[in-house]
Amino acid sequence: MRNPVLVLNSLETMSKIDGYTFKRLYRNLYNYEFYLKAYEKIYAKTGNMTEGTDGKTIDGMSIERIQNIMESIKTESYKPRPAKRTYIPKKNGSKRPLGIPSIDDKLVQEIVRNILESIFENKFSNNSHGFRPNRSCHTALIQCKQTLIGTKWFVEGDIKGFFDNIDHQILINILRKHIKDEKFIRLIWKFLKAGYLEDWRFHKTNSGTPQGGIISPILSNIYLNELDSMIEEYKENFDMGKGRKTNNGYMRFYKKIFSLKKQNEQDWYLISSDEQERRKREIQGLYQTLNKLNRLEPMDTQFKRIKYVRYADDFIIGIIGSKKDAENVKEDLTVFLKDRLNLELSQEKTLITHNSKPARFLGYDIKISSNQSAKSSKDWKNKTPRRSVSGKCFLYMPKEKWINKLIELNALRIVDGKRWKPQRRPHLLNLEDLEILSVYNSEIHGFYNYYKLAINVSSLHAFNHIMKFSMAKTFSNKYGLTTAQVFKKYNKNGKFTIQFETKKGTKERVYYDKGFRKSAEINKGSSVDMDEKPNTFIYSSRSSLIQRLLANKCEWCGTENVAIEVHHVRKIKDLKGKKMWELIMIARKRKTMALCRGCHVDLHTGKLD
Repeated sequence: MRNPVLVLNSLETMSKIDGYTFKRLYRNLYNYEFYLKAYEKIYAKTGNMTEGTDGKTIDGMSIERIQNIMESIKTESYKPRPAKRTYIPKKNGSKRPLGIPSIDDKLVQEIVRNILESIFENKFSNNSHGFRPNRSCHTALIQCKQTLIGTKWFVEGDIKGFFDNIDHQILINILRKHIKDEKFIRLIWKFLKAGYLEDWRFHKTNSGTPQGGIISPILSNIYLNELDSMIEEYKENFDMGKGRKTNNGYMRFYKKIFSLKKQNEQDWYLISSDEQERRKREIQGLYQTLNKLNRLEPMDTQFKRIKYVRYADDFIIGIIGSKKDAENVKEDLTVFLKDRLNLELSQEKTLITHNSKPARFLGYDIKISSNQSAKSSKDWKNKTPRRSVSGKCFLYMPKEKWINKLIELNALRIVDGKRWKPQRRPHLLNLEDLEILSVYNSEIHGFYNYYKLAINVSSLHAFNHIMKFSMAKTFSNKYGLTTAQVFKKYNKNGKFTIQFETKKGTKERVYYDKGFRKSAEINKGSSVDMDEKPNTFIYSSRSSLIQRLLANKCEWCGTENVAIEVHHVRKIKDLKGKKMWELIMIARKRKTMALCRGCHVDLHTGKLD
C-alpha cells in the first residue's frame, strides 16, 4: 500500500500543471493506510461520541470495521447514512441546524477531503481565507487592513442561505473540469444526496453541502472559487490608470514652499533674525494650507481600483471610484451569482457603504481614516510634515459585540435600558472553584484573542470589569458571602487567586491579568486564531493510537494476536476512577484503550472489574 503522504504530495504537485485532469482517484479508498490516517485525525474530537443515525459512535473502532467499509467502497455498494439533524442556539435567539454524520461516513469524508484539498488548494485564490490551511478570520482581516487603503466605497456581500443552496449539478460540473474519475464523482454525489433525519423522518437534500460533513468546507470553497475567479477577471477590466492625477492646487503651494526653502539655503545667514522669523511663519502658514489639500486628485475619474477579500460566504469589496461604480459591481455580482452559481445575493443585506462610515466584516468594523493632520517636523528647513494615517484602513471592535457577549454569557443584565449590573451565573455554581475561574479566564482570553487586531481592543477592560464582578457574584452565591468578602477571601498580592492541590504540591491560578493590548500576531495552530491546522501529512512514524490498534494485543488481559477494538471516552475528566480500567486510563491520560472483543463487551456490561 502506498503511503498517503506520497500520494497526496503527488496530487499536489500535479495540481500545479495548468489543465491537468486527475484520474483513478477512487482507488485510493482501497488503501487502509488512508483510513488509519483519517481515524488518527478525527478520533480525539468529542463529537465522535455522539451517535449517528446508524446508532454507532467512534467507540469500538477496529481493523475489521475499516475493512468492511473498504469492501463496500470497492463494490460501490457503500451508501452514506443520512445525517442526524439537531439544532444549536444562535446569538440572535434563533436556532442553527446541525447535522451529525455517522462515524463511518466521517472516515470516508476525511479521505475525500484530503484528496480534494491536495488537488484544489493550489487553485484557490489568495483572496480566499475560510477553511484553508494556515488561514483564518485574522488573515482575512489583515489582508483588509493592507489592501483596502484609500477605499471610497464598500460593498458588503451577503449570499442568501449559501450552504443550503449550493446547486449540486453545478458543483459536480466544476469538479469534472479537473477530475475524470466517475467513481470518485459518484461517491461525492452520494454524500450530497444522503439527506438528513429529523424527528425520525427522512428529508431529501436537493441542494446544499452535507449537513455537518467534513467535506462541506472544501466543497463550498471549490464552489465559491468560481466567484473568486470572476472577481479577478472583473478587476482586469475595472482597474484604470497607473496612479491618480496630481492636484494642481496642491502643487502650486508645494512649488512656492520649495522656492522659498531654496532661497533660504542661499541667504539664510545673510538676513536678519527678524527676517528669518518672518520667513519661518510664512512657510509654516503655507504648510498649514498645503496640509488641507490632497496631493493627488481625490475625484480622478481616470483612476479606479477594486479590492476583494472573502472568508467562506462572507466577502467585502473595496472600491476606489464612484458610487455608481459600486452599484454596478453589486449588480454584476447579482447577475453572476444567479446565472452561473444559482445563488441569490441579498439586496437588503449587501450594503453599499461610503468610507465616512464603517463597513462590517467578520465581526469587525472596517474604517478608512480621514485624518488630515500632519506630524510636526523638528527641522522645518529640511523635513516636510506628512499625513501618515490619511486613507489608511483600520480595524475596530464594535462596542455592541462585547456588550452582547456579556449578555450571551449571562454575566450582565441591563436594568431600565441603561443601568448595567453584573450578575451571577447559576449554571456554574456546582463546579469547583478552579473550574469556575478557568471558565471565566477561558471566555475572556478567547474573546480578546479574536479581537486583538482591533485598534480599540483596550476597551475590553470594561468587559473584563463586568466579568470579574460576575465571577465574584457567582462565588458570593455559592458560599453565602458578600462580594467584598469574596474579593478579600481570594485576594493574594492584589490578584484574585485560587489555590489547588496537585501531586507536585500546592499551585495557584489567578484571574486573567494579561491586559488587552493590540496585536497583529497570529498564533499558528491555535484553535482560536486558525480555522484548521495544516492538513498536509508529514513524514512520521505511526501515532501511539495506530500502533496500539495494529499491535493485536489487549491492554487489559494481555492476550496477543487478537483483533482489537478501541474503547473511547468523551473526556478523561468524565471518568470517575471507581474501576481499575478507569484508573488506568486516567493514569495514562488517554481517552482510548485497545481491548480484545471479549474485554470490550465486558467493559460495557460492567463485568470488566
